[in-house]
Amino acid sequence: GQLPQAMSAAASFMAKADGPRIGFVEDSGWDTHGNQATVLQRKLAELDAGVRAFHDGAGASWERSVVAVVTEFGRTAAVNGTGGTDHGTGGVAFLAGGAIRGGRIAGDWPGLSPRALNEGRDLRATADLRGLFKHLLSAHLGVSETALETQVFPGSGAVRAMEGLVASR
Repeated sequence: GQLPQAMSAAASFMAKADGPRIGFVEDSGWDTHGNQATVLQRKLAELDAGVRAFHDGAGASWERSVVAVVTEFGRTAAVNGTGGTDHGTGGVAFLAGGAIRGGRIAGDWPGLSPRALNEGRDLRATADLRGLFKHLLSAHLGVSETALETQVFPGSGAVRAMEGLVASR
């Protein structure tokens, strides 16, 4: 459970007037091939404590903050034989922070019916995460569309930025 301490440290750096505008914190232990319910209960509590630590450490800068919690890969929809799930296609991203227009689910939810699943086993990916990051970087930090498509995500011209996630600056 090092995530709350890492998030608190990130907040203290970023809350400084001359602090960085972007931070990155990595957390491991989410690869739940077995005993998923127990692991997720612990990991989700750590994530909750981590976001709370960032909120508390950010102070007044929380109102200008965007926190993106993004998975590296998806999981299968069905539980495997060891009480876990295997690697799959569809993932999830959560956004928090005072600069987020939240309180809703953004994107398409295809459902969990057998016909809605990718190859009958995985959540169907309905959005390219580059579109999420394009919007966050453009709307929140003012990165130009040209820079996003040529330097940040080269060759991503066909990926449209998601809209309406960040409150107006």
